[in-house]
Amino acid sequence: MASIENGLATTIIRDPRVYLVGRQAVDDDALAAFLADHDARHWATDTDEAGEKLIEVAGRTCYMSFARPRPGGNSAYVRHLLEVGHGSVLEHAVFNLIIAGVSRSLTHELIRHRAGFGYSQLSQRFVDESECAFVEPEAIAEDPELHRVWLEAVQSSRRAYRALADGLAAKFTHLEDRTLRRKKAREAARSVLPNATETKIFVTANARALRHFIEMRGDAAADVEIRKVAIAVLQLLQAESPNLFGDYTLIDLPEGGQAVSTRHRKV
Repeated sequence: MASIENGLATTIIRDPRVYLVGRQAVDDDALAAFLADHDARHWATDTDEAGEKLIEVAGRTCYMSFARPRPGGNSAYVRHLLEVGHGSVLEHAVFNLIIAGVSRSLTHELIRHRAGFGYSQLSQRFVDESECAFVEPEAIAEDPELHRVWLEAVQSSRRAYRALADGLAAKFTHLEDRTLRRKKAREAARSVLPNATETKIFVTANARALRHFIEMRGDAAADVEIRKVAIAVLQLLQAESPNLFGDYTLIDLPEGGQAVSTRHRKV
């Protein structure tokens, strides 16, 4: 939604967007060569999803069990890994996500997940935030008076940013490098922007790390905004890789919203 102030729209975001933009590929020729070299050329799996296939290959390599396939195919094999807690092989499946429509307070929480994650986030030093959007918490959005107070605050911060960015740009006119001039102005002006400022972040993570994130941030006790992201990530990954993420279910919370549940925690 948008709110108009002095003819200028303020974009207000209530829900995040998550995009699955990258997935792995299996080099079938190289895998076939490995299997042939180790008298396992007849092994095959029933999944076409690369991450699921690579996890099974990794697990079978640990015990050289290619000649002893478990009944039930890849789904049964991965389910057994989850049941016995053999989580290290899950680290071989990797996914690339872009998360947008989230606040910088959310990304401050997100990047605390370090093991198994890589991040690239929108830079406020290089990107002009004069038209930035803001992410409004549900608890504020549902109350008209609280929404008014919040909206005034974020609009005021954006006005201050614009004034500072313009003033600092004038201050640094002695710098010949235009890019450096803009960067120095924006890096100082951004100091007045709030946690609610919308941002985008590119995330690469392995399946084990993603499961930990989903369990921690999809929990009923988690912050509402990051819980929404965890659920959106889960739903994408369940569609992409059901054998790796199909054990999760969503439960309705008494106060509204949903949370994540699974029997196989901390794999």
